[in-house]
Amino acid sequence: MTLTTAQLATAQVILDRCDALATHSSSQTGIERVYLSPEHRAVNELAAEWMREAGLAPWQDAAGNLCGRLEGSSPGLPALLLGSHLDTVPGAGRYDGILGVLAAIAVVSRVPAGELPFALEIVAFGDEEGTRFGATLLGSRALAGTWRPEWTGLVDKDGISLGDAATAFGLDPDRLGDAARDPASLVGYLEAHIEQGPLLEDAGRALGVVTSIAAARRLLVTLTGEARHCATPWILRHDALLGASEAILAIERIARENGSPATVGHISVQPDAVNVIPGTAEFSLDLRDESAEGRDLTWLAILAEIERIAADRGLGVAVAEAHTAPAVQCAAELREAIRAGIRWTGDADPLELHSIAGHDAMAIAAVTEVGMLFVRCRGGISHHADESVLLEDVALAVDALQAAVLARAARA
Repeated sequence: MTLTTAQLATAQVILDRCDALATHSSSQTGIERVYLSPEHRAVNELAAEWMREAGLAPWQDAAGNLCGRLEGSSPGLPALLLGSHLDTVPGAGRYDGILGVLAAIAVVSRVPAGELPFALEIVAFGDEEGTRFGATLLGSRALAGTWRPEWTGLVDKDGISLGDAATAFGLDPDRLGDAARDPASLVGYLEAHIEQGPLLEDAGRALGVVTSIAAARRLLVTLTGEARHCATPWILRHDALLGASEAILAIERIARENGSPATVGHISVQPDAVNVIPGTAEFSLDLRDESAEGRDLTWLAILAEIERIAADRGLGVAVAEAHTAPAVQCAAELREAIRAGIRWTGDADPLELHSIAGHDAMAIAAVTEVGMLFVRCRGGISHHADESVLLEDVALAVDALQAAVLARAARA
């Protein structure tokens, strides 16, 4: 498909806006933007401005998600949601989540009010990554009606509770769950997102249809030994860090054998002194699989090995689960709409992809049908400053998302 100057100009606006949002970061050495922070407030205000320019009426919901609505052929119709998230991991790139929000705004700017058999709503979720409070998908789970009141007691690395952060942000911590939508008020959810993997690039494709999203679990494992002087003989040592090191290597081996992506992204030791044997070692585990059954079988094998290692080394074991999510199937009707959208851009046989990465669509599936459009990213790199997309791919993504909306409208 030969792209016009206007199509490329739209894509350039989106990339420029990604750059503008990237300036709102709590880190001086990279992009970091977390839930209920001053940076969260700043990007909501900026994106609300762009929503108004696109003809939307924006508002912030009870959980701090930014929303905007374009009415359909009559006021008050159920809405097709378009969106993604504006929060980031530490050291983030510019496009994870953000591209999906800005592409949605571009699509809505092309649709005249009152033309569709449903309303269009954009949602820019305030928390998908779970960077600040450890629990993921907080924004989308609030909208989906699966918010848990006990989450207000979660604390960040500075000891600030989610409830206190919500109050400082101007929200009522006792009413965060009021962001929940009635399933009858929705007709579905479409999310455009960078692939965060190499398959589209390897296949020479700009866009792909997501078929499903992996089941996930996040756990915190604590091994407890005995803190002693570094001169303690080997036979008397119960070193928690050595146990954790052996356990982490076992996680790699077992997860590789089972084909389940597993990541240990955090580890800490106590008392954290050069001349003291670590008495406690704590590490995170992010575990994923195409099915909940496969994920859980891998975890049981990992847990058995951790317990064996701990017994051999005279260590105690404690496990806390921070997050669990089932595998999610994208709705057939929305997959077909996205497939039609990609075909409209000139790809006659769109590539279908399973997503190992988690997305807001996982949470939204609890309240309405979901579909996802993947966009190629260079080298499959994500959660890194080198995250990169092509101008032409962004232009195609906007066109495909718009065509998918129209395809869904044709079936209403």
